[in-house]
Amino acid sequence: MADQKTIDAYNGQVDTYLKMVGELKVDPILLRFIDRLRVNDYVLDLGCGPALASAVMRDKGLRVDPVDAAEAMVQLANDKFNIGARQAQFNDIDAVNTYHGVWANFSLLHAQTQDLAAILSALHIALKPQGLLHLGMKLGEGSKRDKYGRYYTYYSQAELELYLNDAGFDLVHAELGEARGMAGDMEPWIALTGVAK
Repeated sequence: MADQKTIDAYNGQVDTYLKMVGELKVDPILLRFIDRLRVNDYVLDLGCGPALASAVMRDKGLRVDPVDAAEAMVQLANDKFNIGARQAQFNDIDAVNTYHGVWANFSLLHAQTQDLAAILSALHIALKPQGLLHLGMKLGEGSKRDKYGRYYTYYSQAELELYLNDAGFDLVHAELGEARGMAGDMEPWIALTGVAK
C-alpha cells in the first residue's frame, strides 16, 4: 500500500521538489537507458514526479506512460509538458506484456519493504520479454522518514540484486553514486538495470 504521508509531502512540496530537480542536468543514466531502447518503444515512468524524465524520453522518440501517486505532481507534469501523466500507486500497475521499459527512478524507495517483491513481480509481468527495468534506490538499512515526512526504505546492493533475480530479471548493470536529496542529506544510491527473463 502507498504511504499517505509521503504522498501528502509531495503534494505539499511541489515547488521545493521542482527547484531541486530543475537544477539537474539530463541524467546520463537516463540517456543510457534510452539508448538501450528503440524509437517508439513504450516506457512506464513509475513515480514520474513532474515528468522530467518522461519529457526527455518522449523527445528521444519513445512513447511514455508517466504515473505518480501525488495528484499535484501529475497536475504539474501535465501543465508543464502536456504528457498524459496519470495518478496511480505502485500496486495499481496491472498491465501485462505491455511495456518495453520501466523507469523506476528513486520511487520504489517509498514502498514498504514487505511490498517490494510483489511490485517488482508486477513490473516483470507488465514488461514484454527482454523488457528493460531501471531501478534507482538509496543504499542503507531499515526505514525512516525525512524532515518532510516522506517514508524511505533502504537496502544493500546484494539485497536489491536478489529482489531483481527473484522477480525474474537478469541484472545487466549496476552503478553507484552519492547525491543530496530534497531533505538536504548526502546519501549513497544505486542504479540497477535488469532485463526481464
